[in-house]
Amino acid sequence: MTDFSLSGLTHAKGDAVRRRSRFIAGWALGLALPVGLALLWEAAVRLGLSDGRLMAPPSRIFATLGALWTTGDLALHLWATVWRVAVGFAIGVASGTALGAIAGSSALTRRVVDPTLQGLRAVPSIAWVPLFILWLGIFETSKVALISVGVFFPVYLGVLGAIASVDRKTVEVGRIFRLGRVALARRILLPAILPAYVLALRAGLGLGWMFVVAAEFMGASEGLGYLLVDGQQLGKPDQIVATILIFALLGKLSDALLVAASAPWLRWQDVVREED
Repeated sequence: MTDFSLSGLTHAKGDAVRRRSRFIAGWALGLALPVGLALLWEAAVRLGLSDGRLMAPPSRIFATLGALWTTGDLALHLWATVWRVAVGFAIGVASGTALGAIAGSSALTRRVVDPTLQGLRAVPSIAWVPLFILWLGIFETSKVALISVGVFFPVYLGVLGAIASVDRKTVEVGRIFRLGRVALARRILLPAILPAYVLALRAGLGLGWMFVVAAEFMGASEGLGYLLVDGQQLGKPDQIVATILIFALLGKLSDALLVAASAPWLRWQDVVREED
């Protein structure tokens, strides 16, 4: 019994080490391309192959980020943008999930609501800006509303499509076992739509970061979108590239957090996993 327990413990530790090694290797491979390109561009500027005026080298970008951080401007703009995306994402997810679930569960609601929403989904984000300014003003409400619109549509479509694609045989098995409506939803429908729902959340989150730029063009004096406009108006390409880099990092970090938070709920999936 003792030998068996020690063997199981050793095996578990070995699996943990292998998972950690794959995680580190995955991050290293993911960083290889952007870091390699940044080093090549830095070398090109230092060797005089380019003056780096329109496309700043990494050293100048980091110097710009350091200066913005030292003055406190970067923290101020970061907080403004993150707060807007967080609130807009929450509102968009709540409304998209609710309406997608209702439309997916009711054929009548889907026939009434879905055509209109599909038409509105094709409206470019920038087209909503003048209307939201007219309705809600130029302050936070209009910005959050625009971000919510961007998040709403992929979440709505994801929930609607996931519910509509649930295997009928799976539902019939639950009915054979005499599961009630609540038990059927909890034990069959929810696990069935959860993978697609997580993908919809990730798509909505990505659009939330895109829409916040359009939102911060609406007379904002704070936010990363304001830094982009300020860099364009004052001819600061290093500030523009630095802001784009921050958007990329924030988008990747928030997506990774969402994936990590959803992972415990998807452990039941029997999918092909990469071994090397």
